[in-house]
Amino acid sequence: MKRELGILPLAAIVFFNVSGGPYGLEDVVASFGPGLALVLLAVTPLVWSLPVALAMAELAAAMPDEGGYVTWVRRAFGRFWSFQVGWWSWIDSFVDVAVYPALFVEYLKFWYPGMTSLERWLLAVAFIVVLTALNVVGVRPTGRAAVALAVIALAPVAALVVVGLAGMNQVPWRPFVGPQQSLGAGLGLGLAVVMWNYSGWDTPSTCLGEAKTPEHGFRRALFVALPVITAAYLLPVGAVLASGSADWTTWQTGALPALARAMGGPRLGDAVALGAVLSAAGLFLTLLLTNSRLPYVLARDGLMPAGLAAVHPRFGTPWTAVVVSATLYAAFAAFSFKELIVLNVWLYSLSLLVELAAFVWLRLREPSLARPWRVPGGLGAAVTVAVVPAALSLVAMATAGWLNTLAGVVAALTGPAAYVVFSRGARPGSRR
Repeated sequence: MKRELGILPLAAIVFFNVSGGPYGLEDVVASFGPGLALVLLAVTPLVWSLPVALAMAELAAAMPDEGGYVTWVRRAFGRFWSFQVGWWSWIDSFVDVAVYPALFVEYLKFWYPGMTSLERWLLAVAFIVVLTALNVVGVRPTGRAAVALAVIALAPVAALVVVGLAGMNQVPWRPFVGPQQSLGAGLGLGLAVVMWNYSGWDTPSTCLGEAKTPEHGFRRALFVALPVITAAYLLPVGAVLASGSADWTTWQTGALPALARAMGGPRLGDAVALGAVLSAAGLFLTLLLTNSRLPYVLARDGLMPAGLAAVHPRFGTPWTAVVVSATLYAAFAAFSFKELIVLNVWLYSLSLLVELAAFVWLRLREPSLARPWRVPGGLGAAVTVAVVPAALSLVAMATAGWLNTLAGVVAALTGPAAYVVFSRGARPGSRR
């Protein structure tokens, strides 16, 4: 495989794996109130994103290998647990990544509301085919496309912020909470909701073997992306609230283009809608890149069918794993899985808990492991960095409700079952 991802493409991949911009965040304001929404958007990256990013940066510096967290967990806990985190993350992506072709088409309806079902289907298929082909062709063009899409997706957001602040006529954080909501209840539920808008700092590590200087570049990419993502959430929400152009109680998911049009006219609305369309493309492009490396690495290690470990002789990409993943996303995109979003919460939380445990365990068991960069402050700081997001993950899982918890447990139990099946039938693939 080819090492062709520099710091800027890695930062763009991190941006899309975690966020993609404020598109789809609008209902947080209506659900929790303007002031509480702004506080949550400002505080969550400090108590949730930053600790996870610090832990992932240290592990990437110590083990800058393809597969990222799958490789780290294997070193800490062995093949069984490395398979679990890889499997849970991959099947989680069936629900998560499959959303974006449909989201792409939904945003296009901003200009073409009379779109037929056949037209929607053809556009979604074309979206998947083009972005899959780009992934097969190589990580360099994929990385460059991610940078371009990130810039173009964020440019209308910057314009929205400027227009909103220039026309500011009210305090954006009032009222602090909605009239029917208590501060305590809103804070607890709101933190759980916003956490998932700031999740995914471990996901880009799966392509570390394709980065130019992964032991240093991954950390720098994480810490470039973190303030950009925070600003891309906080500033546009604050600017639209400050403009007073729309009743905050009516904000719904996907309403940002309409809010922009109400605030700055048709041109700003069109620009923000275009940013949303390109953000959906960037999300699918980069999440296909990072999640397709999961079956590739597991197959390479003999834990999935060897064919998934095939590397294209010209492009240096795991093309079979890319095509199989994209095909599954296309199949799942035909359905609506909004009610299954809890699987994202449960499976991501389970994987992250194992990864954070591996981070602490390797500090304890292998203190002499070469770490070109480590979390400063000694073992106490490292434990704190792991414990805080782990506790938040457990709270989110515990408050999911019994039916959602049952669905999450059933999904998680597919991991041990799949391990038994694949570890018996698969053969080690090539380690090219």
